[in-house]
Amino acid sequence: MPSTRRPGYKPGIKPGTRGSDSGSRQNGARTDVISASKAGPETGSSPAAGRPAGPAKTPDNVLSFPEPRARRRKRILVSIIGVLAVLVAGIVAAAVYSPVLALRSITVEGTKMLSADQVQAALAPLQGKPLPQIGDEDVAALLRQLVQVKDVSTQARPPATLHIRITERVPVALVKQGAGFQLVDVDGVQLGTTTDADPVKLPVIDGGGGTLPQDLFQAITGVLGALPADVLARLSDASAKSVDAVELKLVDGQTIVWGNAGEKELKATVLAALLKAPADPKNPVRVYDVSVPRHPVTR
Repeated sequence: MPSTRRPGYKPGIKPGTRGSDSGSRQNGARTDVISASKAGPETGSSPAAGRPAGPAKTPDNVLSFPEPRARRRKRILVSIIGVLAVLVAGIVAAAVYSPVLALRSITVEGTKMLSADQVQAALAPLQGKPLPQIGDEDVAALLRQLVQVKDVSTQARPPATLHIRITERVPVALVKQGAGFQLVDVDGVQLGTTTDADPVKLPVIDGGGGTLPQDLFQAITGVLGALPADVLARLSDASAKSVDAVELKLVDGQTIVWGNAGEKELKATVLAALLKAPADPKNPVRVYDVSVPRHPVTR
């Protein structure tokens, strides 16, 4: 007769193991489910677990993206600009301090009253100085001792030449001072002296034995400075009873009534035209009145 007894195998308990059932029974419940877990590479790694401690590994799931093209271009451009700036600074420093560009010769242009030798002698302290370090201010400071110089400009001509362009003051009159004469420009700056006025084709300002008042002197020189050179050369003297009554004398003895210093340029143009008009021997002109330049009068 077959046996009706069922096998004593229970799920979750290995065959041949004893006590498991009793342990489960002691906990008051049967264990019918088997569970399992697996620690990852970073979990459960500790010295207590028997593994050596060390730096954390970089996760394998972090992606590395390439640098954006615009940022790369900007970085390259900044690097190039930096290199170029260093090169330019080096070149400039070499040019400024290089003895190759040291001044060795000076050329002069525009002098009439002065000679080129006078200008070169005044600028002697600049010899040997690099051309890039020489400016108009340096030259003007050294030429200040020459009163004939009104303005100056410079031009460096490498490797070793400095070209000087001089603008001289223009003499407009001789001022009688005792037995001599002072050559002056429109500003009253004394440009030279002479004892003989005949070779100098400029009008004489006679103060009448005394010092001419500054306002009258400026009124006269202002008029003379407005006249063209050919008219100025025909004058013998200039005077003024007041700032509104300037008179000029021609070498021929004719008088020019100028009036005040207003409209100087127009008066000078009108006077030049009147002096170019053909002379009439029957009615010689003794007075040219340009005090009202739009209505000049001759008599």
